[in-house]
Amino acid sequence: MLVSIKDIKVKRRVRKDLGNLEDLKDSLRRYGLLNPITLNSKYQLIAGERRLEAAKAIGWTSINANIIDNLTPLSQLEMELEENNQRKEFTDEELMEGYRRLARLRNPSPLRRLWDALVAFFAWIFKTILSWFGR
Repeated sequence: MLVSIKDIKVKRRVRKDLGNLEDLKDSLRRYGLLNPITLNSKYQLIAGERRLEAAKAIGWTSINANIIDNLTPLSQLEMELEENNQRKEFTDEELMEGYRRLARLRNPSPLRRLWDALVAFFAWIFKTILSWFGR
């Protein structure tokens, strides 16, 4: 659900230090919000303070949010802790493999570029032939 940022209330939070938000702001600009923030039915923030603050900082006026009804203060605090505690950073090895794959996709080999061009060409031919038969 798209929510006006000015309607969101941020109450007392466990996290005091939001850290550097520059990378998150860059990610929001580039890819948009990948994971909605979480609010209760009174539009009080449960999870996603860093995403909310980054969105504000880049001038967004609305943000996608999941609204969860009928939460007790206990369950809200549990959700805030769970959302922040259950993340697992990539290991160095996983991160390096991800960047290797990214580099290969950004800079495909000449053979890969040729293969992709051939596939696109034959797909175009197939689509053209089908259009001749009204399909």
